[in-house]
Amino acid sequence: MEMPQNPRGENTFISAQPFVFSSVPTPVENGFDIDSPATKELCTPLSNGTILSNANSPLDSCMQPLCNAASGKSSPCSEGVKYVSSQEENIACGWGAFTPDCLQFFNTPKGILFFLCIASFLQGMTVNGFINTVITSIERRYDLHSYQSGLIASSYDIAACVCLTFVSYFGGTGHKPRWLGWGVLIMGLGSFVFALPQFTTSHYEVNFSEESGTCGSNKNVSCTESTSSLSNYRFVFMLGQFLHGIGATPLYTLGVTYLDENVKSNYSPVYIAIFYTAAILGPAAGYLIGGALLNIYTEIGQPTELTTENPLWVGAWWIGFLGAGASAFLISIPILGYPRQLPGSQRYVVMRVSETHQLKDGSHKTASDPDFGKTVKDLPLSIWLLLRNPTFILLCLAGATEATLIAGMSTFGPKFLESQFSLSASEAATLFGYLVVPAGGGGTFLGGFFVNKFKLRCSGIIKFCLFCTVISLLAICIFFMHCPNMPVAGVTHKYNGSILPEGSLQLLASCNEKCGCLREIYSPVCGIDNVTYYSPCHAGCFKVSTLAEGGKKVYRDCSCILPQHFPSNLGHATAGKCTSSCQRKALLLVFVFAVILFTFLSSIPALTATLRCVSDRQRSFALGIQWIVVRTLGGIPGPIAFGWVIDKACLLWQNQCGEQGSCYIYQNSAMSHYTLIAGIVYKVLGIIFFGSAFLLYKPPRDSPDSPAVTPPSSSSASENTTDLQEHGSVLKTQNGV
Repeated sequence: MEMPQNPRGENTFISAQPFVFSSVPTPVENGFDIDSPATKELCTPLSNGTILSNANSPLDSCMQPLCNAASGKSSPCSEGVKYVSSQEENIACGWGAFTPDCLQFFNTPKGILFFLCIASFLQGMTVNGFINTVITSIERRYDLHSYQSGLIASSYDIAACVCLTFVSYFGGTGHKPRWLGWGVLIMGLGSFVFALPQFTTSHYEVNFSEESGTCGSNKNVSCTESTSSLSNYRFVFMLGQFLHGIGATPLYTLGVTYLDENVKSNYSPVYIAIFYTAAILGPAAGYLIGGALLNIYTEIGQPTELTTENPLWVGAWWIGFLGAGASAFLISIPILGYPRQLPGSQRYVVMRVSETHQLKDGSHKTASDPDFGKTVKDLPLSIWLLLRNPTFILLCLAGATEATLIAGMSTFGPKFLESQFSLSASEAATLFGYLVVPAGGGGTFLGGFFVNKFKLRCSGIIKFCLFCTVISLLAICIFFMHCPNMPVAGVTHKYNGSILPEGSLQLLASCNEKCGCLREIYSPVCGIDNVTYYSPCHAGCFKVSTLAEGGKKVYRDCSCILPQHFPSNLGHATAGKCTSSCQRKALLLVFVFAVILFTFLSSIPALTATLRCVSDRQRSFALGIQWIVVRTLGGIPGPIAFGWVIDKACLLWQNQCGEQGSCYIYQNSAMSHYTLIAGIVYKVLGIIFFGSAFLLYKPPRDSPDSPAVTPPSSSSASENTTDLQEHGSVLKTQNGV
């Protein structure tokens, strides 16, 4: 027997020359009968069809094949043997012929994980951070309606759904790092396009007087319907979001499978968890950076009398997109330099034990063919194989229910906190960020850590997801509780302090009827009597001044505000809503934290189960199909469903020249109860889908998940692993053997 030469070193697993057997030893020569029960237990099928021995090999230098292809007898060991290609492949990191030695330091799983984490961080910061932060400023600057800004936000998911099938199918069998690098490049281009309207429109100018909003200052303000061509820029924003969606599509399909293929199977959940944790930290950074940039006037260097508290203020919304675009361009360069497979990754493919869901007719074996999925003609069959996999379909549906809750919570979570605790929009966004970063990021990382720590197989992972969903369902019951509404004059209470019937509105009273207050100007103030008023005008305030410390506005001589201790004197009010002193605030925040934690705790395990219940060659395509289902049934309709439910709790709508706009004030009890109903419905559906996936999952007969099989001992498994790592070569059999 000729021994192979390995001129490429120990890091290269595929041998340059095949093993050639001059003769095939019989089962007797090897000292065992291949059809005996004891021998069957010694065979462990791997994900690529290679058979490994679980017994100690008499040879220390290589592993002996346990299958005799020449024998006329059929056995579990002789079924489904695959051949590992020994074709030379460039595994050096670089661009074309430029592969300097200094770059090979990054040519490792940790290296690609680092760059992919930066890419996912930028995607989360841009799409889920900056967009949600600046959408109000864009509406104000470019005269957009809420449904138009909603369409801008949805353009990202629409583009992703359009491209997912193409990218995941062809990219799954192609050069994944190149798909990833070009995707990040396109994502950066989308950020530049999104910021383009700032440089193609005239300067933002507003005629504003400090006395606006006080009693008597609104008499000359007329309500006229204005038309502006600025709203046409929504198509530019949609194009930018469309490019964001196209560029991010490879990131969460091919990026995940590239990590999974190049690390040990038990380390894969940890790598994927770190990758997704970076994607969750991105929006938090987007909220913080975007919020800070909004304190800068959009026309940098141009003086203005506007303050950040004024509803007409527009911050520098565009700076963040320029920075994100430049960063994406830079990070795409190293990603494009990675090889199709990392050095030494082939050993992990060979060592992986198959956990593919078994179909009754055995058609799942079709996807194990090395040539399957390389042409368009295999696309219908590939889709059909996935549709016939009940575990995969149920995991997709469970992911859609979780995605609906995540999308709804991320979109309307700040609004819920703002209403319940009477916070400003910036305060609510900051508080929600403090909840999401440790709960969402920690839950994502811990989910992958637990899968690795307890060495969970596919069925165990699904049970873990089921457990997390049940706990989050119990925690979501906290929405039975709510904080009472702070009194709002003319909305929840009359000006004399008595309670108004729900649904009635009495903004005008004898104390402000001569002020000429307009319904269109909503600028809430908090009176010294701890009552919120619709505007300084509705509070009957005649004068305004600015405090030297903090620059907060104080409105004085307010005829509708009568201090309790000095009823004969006129009161004063400060800009902004009155803060809530809700005693249930801490309890609500703790349980909201728990809901977020356990929702994200199941995200990486569910993703890992999806990767394991399908064949290796269908993993990228399966993730693409799953993302289509998740976005179509969860990500896109989720915010719409939650928004429709929350709007049912609105007490006071915006009125713009007789047209209904956004909601100003919500009924806290109704908002909490509607959120509870929606949460229970989706969590119960998630429990049903995860439970059904666990019951219907059929592991391979020789898989450790199968109750009829005893897992191999740790000693033999470790010896096999050591053998593979030391010698870095695969037995290549021939058809004539």
